[in-house]
Amino acid sequence: MMTVEHTEFLTPQAVTWENLDTGSWDALVVVGPEFSELPEDFQAAIAAAKATDASVGEQVSVVACDKAPGGRLILAPTGPLDRDYDDVRRFYDAARDAVTRIAQTGAKQPVLMATQVPAGEAWSNALGLSFLGFQQGRYEPLEAREHFGKDVESFTAIGVLGDTELSWLDAVEQGRRVARDICGTEPERMSPMKAAEYCKQAFAGTDVKVTVFNDRLELQHEYPLLSAVARASFAVEQQRPCVVRLEYDGEGPITDSLFLVGKGITYDTGGADLKTGGHMAGMSRDKGGAAGVAGFIKAVAGVRPKGLRVVAELAFVRNNIGSLAFVADEIITGRSGVRVRIGNTDAEGRLVLADSLAKLKDEAVTATNPSLYTVATLTGHAALAKGPYSALVPNGPALKTGIAQRIIDAGEAWGDAAEISISRREDFDFVRGRTKADDVLSSNNGPSATTARGHQFPMAFLVLVSGLDQHGQSAEKPLPYTHIDIAGSGVEGGDWQHGKPSAAPVLALAGGFLR
Repeated sequence: MMTVEHTEFLTPQAVTWENLDTGSWDALVVVGPEFSELPEDFQAAIAAAKATDASVGEQVSVVACDKAPGGRLILAPTGPLDRDYDDVRRFYDAARDAVTRIAQTGAKQPVLMATQVPAGEAWSNALGLSFLGFQQGRYEPLEAREHFGKDVESFTAIGVLGDTELSWLDAVEQGRRVARDICGTEPERMSPMKAAEYCKQAFAGTDVKVTVFNDRLELQHEYPLLSAVARASFAVEQQRPCVVRLEYDGEGPITDSLFLVGKGITYDTGGADLKTGGHMAGMSRDKGGAAGVAGFIKAVAGVRPKGLRVVAELAFVRNNIGSLAFVADEIITGRSGVRVRIGNTDAEGRLVLADSLAKLKDEAVTATNPSLYTVATLTGHAALAKGPYSALVPNGPALKTGIAQRIIDAGEAWGDAAEISISRREDFDFVRGRTKADDVLSSNNGPSATTARGHQFPMAFLVLVSGLDQHGQSAEKPLPYTHIDIAGSGVEGGDWQHGKPSAAPVLALAGGFLR
């Protein structure tokens, strides 16, 4: 198994005005809408630069300044922040977009600060998001780090000037880095078993227990729907499926229990319903859901919250094409005993989620204050309907208890925004079985993007096939469940072939449950 190399994290260091000129800091990067509140020496340097270049401060600008570390004052403007649609992501974007210019100056150890942050709770994480945006911008793919070595990432240290919780930011950024690695890495380097090995190494020395299920007979018995999707990949050693289970038990009495399932399709061919017309490129990123869940658990491992139990299963599968591939019209009985008629093999993600969700649902019934989540790059419809935002589809208990709104609020605060879509009766009607031979239909045979409610009805399928329909609001044991579709938010710019993974929804989950 290939060793994961060059996974060093750039841990932030606290800097004050008093020690700004000590050590080896070599640039001050200032993020903000304007720069008129900086100290007088900095103002003078900016004014001198503006005298010969009127664009200084209007775009990323490098200003010679004797009082700045390394003589470099770098301005990263957010643009105006007083419009109704402006939010704290302006700081994240400005810091991220400044990274290339910062590197071009030769700076290796910059210090970040935020200035002229608007008043109010909505802007309270501006400095933290400037740090996280910088880290997003400096990230290079795992394959590049393994080829060139760690020096492919331009910086050797990062300082943060201002009041923010650096240890929490560091833990969450470590999780986001894990998520980007798993999501963005090509399909052979991050095949199912190599993804499992990556997880083992990522969680080595932490409080997270890692268990890998990869025996074929066990998978066929415990995860029959997943095994059907993987039927044509069992014979190829490096492409065999596996389920990675991650478990964390916080110190002290458990007060809350989170159960998460992540879709980890390491390459989505579409199966027998083959993706054509150039739509297969980028499908190695169809493991973004498993990546996001793994990243959140890595953040949990760093924060080490007390009283919290977290259990996750990552379903890593490649849906190969071949004579053994499953096909539409098959009827497959899931772990829960529900009989699933296959409508389209390219709707494979909900199948690999279903068995793990059924398993964790059974565990949640006896857990303390449980809630369940599935995370997946599931439907083109979510990307069409929500654009660059995650789509949350909660069940009744998740709405009633406020769990879904908690994630929404945290996403707003931490620049990992999501929007709620309500699950309705039409979604359940859409996937109900059509004959006495089957209980539920996996999907229609058209693209989700052209199907009405194309990202809501898959949640209904998951509820029915997992048995969560027996744990709604009126049940003796209601179980809050939220499906999170990151098809629109999982990569920057919606470019699944070349866009940098965004690590969604790590920040929203961490902000919601680890603060």
